[in-house]
Formats: sequence, structure tokens, C-alpha cells
Amino acid sequence: MDLSFDTIVLAIGPEDDDRLDQLARVSMQVAKPTGATVVLTHVFTREEFDEVAAELDYPSATAEDVDVVLERHQSVQYLGDVFDDHGVDYDVDGVVGNVSEGIVETAEKADADRVVISGGSRSPVGKAVFGSNAQNVLINSPCPVTYVRPQSE
Repeated sequence: MDLSFDTIVLAIGPEDDDRLDQLARVSMQVAKPTGATVVLTHVFTREEFDEVAAELDYPSATAEDVDVVLERHQSVQYLGDVFDDHGVDYDVDGVVGNVSEGIVETAEKADADRVVISGGSRSPVGKAVFGSNAQNVLINSPCPVTYVRPQSE
């Protein structure tokens, strides 16, 4: 079994601000000892992209500017600082579109060896199943997926 890793896709979403350290730690557990590059991605819905671009003082941004907008995003800057502090290489690759499809496409494009995702808090009944985006990534990913559970509240 080949245990080499070159690329890890770390998908972050709008509900991940309180678990960035957890996502970084899980990603670095593989990236640091193997020298893998972490690809930070965020798949924006069209509406979310327009809102974030306006908040970041880039109201004329188009979908082609998604990486520029993503690089200005607070969560990406925070994770970039964490990875820099630990000597982990990273790239940024944003997408505007369907969330689960965008994560899978990013993993395919990057020829990823692993995808790291998280999900939102769930009700007691909802804990029995993953969210639809996480489930779609788990089913359709071209590589293994690590699902980082939200910490108990």
C-alpha cells in the first residue's frame, strides 16, 4: 500500500471559523511528516461570493477573481499563518458553484491524496447522518476523505 502524500485538499466553509485549529491540526498530521502541500479551498455559492467580496472591499469581483478574494478571507489568512509557522506548504484554490461538486473537482484537479472536510452541528436525529455536502464528497471524492467532526458543544 502506497502511503506517500503529495497533496491534501482542506475544504473550509462558512461555519468552520470555530474549528480552524482542529482542521489545521488534522491536515498537518499528514502534511508535515510527508511534506505534502495543503490546498486550501472554499467553495462559495454565488450569493455568498458576492457578499464576501463586498465585505472584503472587492465589490467588482467576478468568479474569475475567486482566488484573490479567498486569499483575503480571514480564515484562509489564519490557516496560512498556522501552516507557515509549522513549515507546511500550501496553495489557495477557490471555487464559485455547487459546494460538494466544487470540493470534488478541486481534489481531482489537484490530484489530491486526501480531502479534509468538516460539517455543521447537527440535531440529535441529524447526527445519525452526515450533511448532504459532506456525504456527497465522501461518496464522490477521487481519494480518501477525512471528516472532522464538530466538537461537542
